[in-house]
Amino acid sequence: MNRRKFLRNASLATIGGMSVRSFSNPLVQALRDRELGGDRVLVIVQLVGGNDGLNTVIPLDSYDLLSQFRSNVLIPEGQVLPLSGLSSTGLHPAMGGMRDLWEDGKLGIVQGVSYPSPNFSHFRATDIWETGANANQLLNSGWAGRYLDLEFPNYPAGFPNTDMPDPLAIRIGGPVSLGLQNMGVSMGVAINNTDDTLNLTGNIFNDPLTADCSGDKLGYVRNVQRQADLYGDVINAAATAGCNQSTLYPTGVEPGAQLAQALKIVAQLICGGLKTKIYWVSVGGFDTHAAQVVASDHTTGAHADLLQGLSDSIHAFQDDLGLLGLEDRVLGMTFSEFGRRIQDNASGGTDHGSALPVFLFGSQVMSGMVGTNPDIPANTGINTNLAMQYDFRSVYASVLTDWFCVDPADVDQVLLDTYQPLPIIDPAGCLGTAVREVNQSAGDRILEVYPNPFVERTTLKYTSNGGRMLVQVFNEQGQLLTTLLNSVVAAGTYTMDCDLGDLAPGVYYARLQNEGHQQVRNMLKVR
Repeated sequence: MNRRKFLRNASLATIGGMSVRSFSNPLVQALRDRELGGDRVLVIVQLVGGNDGLNTVIPLDSYDLLSQFRSNVLIPEGQVLPLSGLSSTGLHPAMGGMRDLWEDGKLGIVQGVSYPSPNFSHFRATDIWETGANANQLLNSGWAGRYLDLEFPNYPAGFPNTDMPDPLAIRIGGPVSLGLQNMGVSMGVAINNTDDTLNLTGNIFNDPLTADCSGDKLGYVRNVQRQADLYGDVINAAATAGCNQSTLYPTGVEPGAQLAQALKIVAQLICGGLKTKIYWVSVGGFDTHAAQVVASDHTTGAHADLLQGLSDSIHAFQDDLGLLGLEDRVLGMTFSEFGRRIQDNASGGTDHGSALPVFLFGSQVMSGMVGTNPDIPANTGINTNLAMQYDFRSVYASVLTDWFCVDPADVDQVLLDTYQPLPIIDPAGCLGTAVREVNQSAGDRILEVYPNPFVERTTLKYTSNGGRMLVQVFNEQGQLLTTLLNSVVAAGTYTMDCDLGDLAPGVYYARLQNEGHQQVRNMLKVR
């Protein structure tokens, strides 16, 4: 028996055939805390509806242009919350809690996250983000589900067991979504609270199964029933530990009370000893086509309430983890199915868009902003989208590589392609070496376009630091037009021809990514 099995078994007692946790032996408990304390947890916070990134992380260096295109929703410049170290970037004034995390070095921002040829349907875009699919690809497994299948092969057969007696993932406040499924199998369980309402102990049917296909199906149903019963027991037992020490969680009718309750449960279960790898929570309401703000005060309204609830809940959760001594084990991230358009609409809202910022939070986050403030074209129209800076699957690659310590070849298998990880998580726990190089190229011109404007063709000049280089061209709707380069390139400066002679005049984007470095340049094609 290895040490992990010994510690797990030593901390379990059997009463009437049901396993319960027992911490009566201080030595065993101390050893168990040391062994299991290294297990890392990911908390995914889903913002349902499509969050307006431009009113969340506000680019002050483009404020004059935004004033022309967002007069119905733009936050007053003097009300934007400043971020230390970023003179030209701030947060929505309702996000004081997350600004505090920034100042404490526990918040990271990835700018311009999207994917080539974004889809503007809530349902399809959500599927793409949850599965890690290309825009033209349908998958029946989620990126997190595939990761869990990699770590726990053959699930659900043989689970729970002494190595993994707890749910692999827990969805709180909703059904197990596609992101946590693998080939039709839910890799997690869904709960609304920690009560063991099923309580099936002693009621599992054991009559013989037939040898035909109906017997196989009945066997599967019984296996799921058995797992639900056992997982209900361990969730209930973990939650009775009386965790939650923070007094900062929103309650009652305060914005974010529902999200706060879900995150309180997450903290309870981690504190209670569950080995669960992924927790998934969500908050809705971000589809702000109309009345996004109060017309007389843009710092208030529906979007402000949503962001305050999000910010206060995450801040309280991080405070709770710190008080419980657990924050080094937990990484959190947000995502939404898309951002909003640059130009607002006549209803005091914003319409479906493409790129948006993603937040990562926790003590192991490399605090700071990866990427640059979005470039706002001077000739923005109603269909102009923010340019993609980073593929959302690069964020997933970073989580898998630098948080869960997955081998790069296995990361490619989980994400079904190669995506360059970003400098957003301290990888020291996985690499045992210094922190990955941070993105210091924001002020350097590593991508240039000349001539610009141009009539038919132009030249791209780019600088490589060595490693994989990706150069792409998009239109203003975010659709990928061509990939000019996708290969490993030695360090140096290069040029390439870009022929757009067959395309209509208008705004286009050239995008470069070289490992954690990226730049986007506007290109104006004229007659």
